[in-house]
Amino acid sequence: VDGWTVEEKACLYLDVCGSVGLEALERSCGIGLEAQVKRTFEDTGSKMEEDHKSSMTDGHDNTIGLRNDLEKQRVSNDPYPHGRRQSKHEGKADPFGDEEGAEVQYRTMTWWQAAMIMVAETISLGILSLPSVLASIGIVPGVILIAGLGLIATYTGYIFYQFKLEYPFVHNMADVGEVLLGAWGREILGAAQTIFLVFTMGSHVLTFTIALNAISQHATCTIVWSVVGLVLFLIFSLPRTLKKVSYLSIASFISIFAAVIITMIGVGIEQPDPVVQATVTVEFASAFASVTNIIFAYAGHVAFFSFISELRDPRDFPKALFFLQTCDIILYLVVAVVVYRYTGPDVASPALGSTGTTVKRVAYGIALPTIIIAGIIYAHVAAKYIYVRIFRGTRHMSKKTFLSVGSWLGIVLTLWIIAWVIAESIPVFNDLLGLISSLFASWFTYGLAGILWLYLNHGQWFSNGRKSALTVANLLILAMGAAICGIGLYATGTAIHDDAGSGSNPADFTPILSSPPQRLPYTTSDHNHQCQHERSRPASRRAAGQEDYVDKGLDAVEKKVGTSTGHEVDPNKMRSTNEKITDKARGMFEKATGKSVPEKMSN
Repeated sequence: VDGWTVEEKACLYLDVCGSVGLEALERSCGIGLEAQVKRTFEDTGSKMEEDHKSSMTDGHDNTIGLRNDLEKQRVSNDPYPHGRRQSKHEGKADPFGDEEGAEVQYRTMTWWQAAMIMVAETISLGILSLPSVLASIGIVPGVILIAGLGLIATYTGYIFYQFKLEYPFVHNMADVGEVLLGAWGREILGAAQTIFLVFTMGSHVLTFTIALNAISQHATCTIVWSVVGLVLFLIFSLPRTLKKVSYLSIASFISIFAAVIITMIGVGIEQPDPVVQATVTVEFASAFASVTNIIFAYAGHVAFFSFISELRDPRDFPKALFFLQTCDIILYLVVAVVVYRYTGPDVASPALGSTGTTVKRVAYGIALPTIIIAGIIYAHVAAKYIYVRIFRGTRHMSKKTFLSVGSWLGIVLTLWIIAWVIAESIPVFNDLLGLISSLFASWFTYGLAGILWLYLNHGQWFSNGRKSALTVANLLILAMGAAICGIGLYATGTAIHDDAGSGSNPADFTPILSSPPQRLPYTTSDHNHQCQHERSRPASRRAAGQEDYVDKGLDAVEKKVGTSTGHEVDPNKMRSTNEKITDKARGMFEKATGKSVPEKMSN
């Protein structure tokens, strides 16, 4: 009866228990009636008894008719009319309960507010890594994959919606695990969701510092910027309801849209006459690294159950889903094709690296809101899972008590500190994040949806032609998720081994500019690592104030990019060759030396 009015509940209880009484009703039902319902029950009892008497026909109580009328009204008002109330999960309700008169109300979002949050969560700076996908595999297969994987992600998101309607108490991935596998499933998927979200939060801390370094031209220590980011992320994560976060999401949508427009204009002005290739002959590992960029660009599904739970009417979720998928598919295609068209095979990842310094600084500045807000949404979902897990079914869910407010603040603070620590301290953070993404995002976006559909339709898989086709389709989606997971684990595990062996630190310079995180296609495995790092340096390198620390920085650069810098470097050649030393090298150099790159050397 969640979602019923107080009067409807009281009327139903009268209809069910007659003269048995409230205490007997509570014992027989195994539930506690809300105080407001009890008062309504008692205050209006006499009038309802008279209504019952008036329904007597020929000496028989027509309560069955009253039940039918109530059921019709309930179905019209119930956002979950098809929930499996006769299953083993019967009696479990939406975690936010009856919010009538509640101090904190969660189920308040309209569909467009949910759509804004979903866009802010899914579409972030990762969109600017997609042009490099076209450079890696060619424009034709790239466009087909971006559109095709986007359509599949739309379908898998709709399956999540269907599952939520069937099991209204599901609020997060842990609840999904409980439905599928019981207590063990709850713990496994709950841990997976939390780990994935925390690492994604860490990636946004890292991206924030890189953006500010680009804007300020490294005027301040990176650690200082990361602390500034940590404080901002924490402050904006304090609201307990998604409706309040949705207002920030509007700014995020405008931010990322403006940033990609500026980037497209910038590359159109900067790049002269690029060569665009329809297809590219490439090794399987490199091709798969590019495909994972697309896959993770659609990986916002981990938060979908939380979004549906806070909708005023959960049946509006398909509107928000279709709005999101229409926006991201179109934006991904337009940005990838336009940027690749004007930059060609040498496009940087992210594409901001292919623009001039001024354009890059402006674009990063405009993109700051989307970097912050996307991170906030992931933090909110992670914190809400823990909060609901602790206070589900208690008054603290809908009250502003000292315990509830303090707990929310403590959970958010703890999550952000953990995210900050792992982002700043793990030497191979970027590769480890790719490992986490391959392990979890592949299932959250694709594989798990196939499992949920098969679970919902158990016993009807081949009942007719339509069901048979859908069964085959969902089995293929399940297999696709498993393949992405397996191959992704192998690829990222190899990258971690290579980077650790070379002594490089991807976290120093390679941002995860996406939401959810994406593996960047540029890795050490793409190059020849046999360069000699103990060679004599030309004396000219130490000219113009470049000091002795240049050697240390160049060693670090060479280990990462796999090319020798032992010759006199022509800046134009650096920008035009596939091994060019761009922002990645600058970040690597500065981390190794602890100093900013001098202006002459930067030029």
